[in-house]
Amino acid sequence: MKQLPVPDGLAGERVDAGLARVLGISRTRAAELASAGKVLLDGVPAGKSERLVAGAWLEVDLDEAPAPLASPEPVPGMRIVHDDEHVVVVDKPVGVAAHPSPGWTGPTVVGALAAAGYRISTSGAAERQGVVHRLDVGTSGLMAVAKSEHAYTVLKRAFRERTVDKIYHAVVQGHPEPTVGTIDAPIGRHPSADYKFAVVADGKPSITHYEVLEMFPAASLVEIHLETGRTHQIRVHFAALRHPCAGDTTYGADPTLAARLGLRRQWLHAMRLAFDHPGTGERLELESSYPEDLASALDLLREAR
Repeated sequence: MKQLPVPDGLAGERVDAGLARVLGISRTRAAELASAGKVLLDGVPAGKSERLVAGAWLEVDLDEAPAPLASPEPVPGMRIVHDDEHVVVVDKPVGVAAHPSPGWTGPTVVGALAAAGYRISTSGAAERQGVVHRLDVGTSGLMAVAKSEHAYTVLKRAFRERTVDKIYHAVVQGHPEPTVGTIDAPIGRHPSADYKFAVVADGKPSITHYEVLEMFPAASLVEIHLETGRTHQIRVHFAALRHPCAGDTTYGADPTLAARLGLRRQWLHAMRLAFDHPGTGERLELESSYPEDLASALDLLREAR
């Protein structure tokens, strides 16, 4: 537990920004601590966007271990689909995290790149340097990592300003109606399970566009364009429609269907990624194929028609 009076120099700062400065942690980490109720101002839990008051008594529970740094570790099956002096784009297999985090001991994209001799941007929090966007451990597909500091700045801005095209394919249970639509629903932490997210009134704005490509007796193949990039966004939005991704038992998918299709994770793949190249300004468009487990499940659905 860290305890101290709020310094005069932090008066008026947001809680997350002030904590990052005074404790030497990332702003994201500071925001996570506040959201978890681990930041108190004069004994009262403080939200990440609240303003600090000079002299107020600040208490921060730092008992959780900080995120470990990436260990160089090769990842079999991870393909490099684009590489230049500014950016490397990988085709991430299932079971690989984007970067290290507390409690995760498996392989990471950052560690795999280090093992392969790649030097990536040093911008960003220490454990996620160069990472400009992430995929869930259980989601496969295209992910970009900045190699230069200039690329990190440009790509982070591009994701923030929504000029990056992120196209996913998912197999969801049932048949979404309408077959072409937009899900506009705020996402935040699940009210009773902190490892999940949910559509909640005070969540962050989240927008998902979709189009049904194929229908099967029990499911549909859907193409998805993410306008925003919230954690678990596709999984949460389709679960809220009662059409969870096949195999995604965390968000209510039918385990019987998952077993029949041989799925041990959600049927969700980052198919296409397009952005303005941070060096040349030209549009870079990349595409990935379905990995074996997802292709096999899709074949089973097509055979059952």
